Order: sequence, then structure tokens, then C-alpha cells
Amino acid sequence: MNNAYQSKRTRISGTSFKEIEKNALTIFKTIKRKTKRTSYVRSKYFRKEKVFLSIFWGHLYEKSEKDKTRRLKLFDCALDLIQNSTRNPTTRENFQKKDELLHRFHGETKHNEKFTVQIKENKRTKRKDFVSVYPN
Repeated sequence: MNNAYQSKRTRISGTSFKEIEKNALTIFKTIKRKTKRTSYVRSKYFRKEKVFLSIFWGHLYEKSEKDKTRRLKLFDCALDLIQNSTRNPTTRENFQKKDELLHRFHGETKHNEKFTVQIKENKRTKRKDFVSVYPN
């Protein structure tokens, strides 16, 4: 994975899901405060277009406790990747919905732990949503 973005941030520390969730929500609230309606970050790769964060939380809470913890630890690194990466993602059409593209960005934390960030793009409206982050 030589196309991975090297994040300047580390994983969120903590052992329990509640502890990690508290830290992740603190990070999320700082972003939410800066936006008027739906929370978003601007992506360098998509020429400073908005990438919305709301789908991520719904997708995360569908997972098991262990999986939620594993994914949420990478939340800060994922936001860093979305905001600052100019590396080309792996892009393919969503096999369930043909009007969507799935962009998979690969990254590494400050301590070289590999992870993947998935962003969904609507072909018609060009809206981009941060869907998921998971370790490799």
C-alpha cells in the first residue's frame, strides 16, 4: 500500500467503547460547532468540496461493540486523511446502487497502523458522505 496517506494524528486512546466515544464526540463537536446545519469537513482531494459526516454515525452504531471500538479509535486519523490527503483513492461503482461511487482512501496513523476510509459519492448530485473507517 505505497499510496497510503501518512496521518499526523494517532489513534484515540482508551479501552472501553464509552471512553473512546467520549473522546471522538469531543472531536466531532468542534467540527459541528463550525458548521451551520449538517456537519462536514472540506477535502483537499475533492478540491475543497464538503464531505458530510452524518452517515458515519448511523453506520457505526449498527456494528457490534468490539467493531465500534476498533473503528472509532481511527476517527481522528480518518478526519485528518479526508481533510489533507491528495492521494488517489480506489474508486468503484456501488454494486447495490448504480448511481453511487465508493472511494476508498488508504492511510497510516502516526505509528504506522494501516487503515481505510470509505467515502460515498452520489453521481447525480455530487454529494459526498463519509461512510466508514476500518483498520487493515
